[in-house]
Amino acid sequence: MKVGDRVRVKQSIIVYVNPEHRNQPFDAKGLEGEILSISQDWKGRPITPNLPVLVQFSKKFKAHFTEEELEVIQES
Repeated sequence: MKVGDRVRVKQSIIVYVNPEHRNQPFDAKGLEGEILSISQDWKGRPITPNLPVLVQFSKKFKAHFTEEELEVIQES
């Protein structure tokens, strides 16, 4: 996986940050989006974040995932 790849959420993941379902549980399974970033360092120092992959699904909706929760559907 790399920045710019199109991905799909392959597992049932409940999120609460979807602007269309504000503060309500929303299952992100099946949603497709584009990888914006993969966090590996902070100010030049290596880090190990729990949810390193940031995916943008729409103009207002972004969420963090692990690589195991996503599948690549189109490489950039």
